[in-house]
Amino acid sequence: MDKQPDQRMSGTRRDAVRPGCTVDIILKEDQRGGKVTRGIVKDVLTNSPTHPHGIKVRLKDGRVGRVARIIGTESSGNEH
Repeated sequence: MDKQPDQRMSGTRRDAVRPGCTVDIILKEDQRGGKVTRGIVKDVLTNSPTHPHGIKVRLKDGRVGRVARIIGTESSGNEH
């Protein structure tokens, strides 16, 4: 039960975060409280392959934050 989270699902690796993924992000204004916001990735903003605080993304609704957790990936090809 004390299993460490999979690094790919934690949102710290850029190769795991792609447009169309459903993710939980932490917005800048919510960093202190740790409140998460769920959405679908539109753009990946972090250029480095990893980031210890999470990969920065822009959601389809325009909000920007760091990925706390990857919920699912879009595999059906309905990206628009």
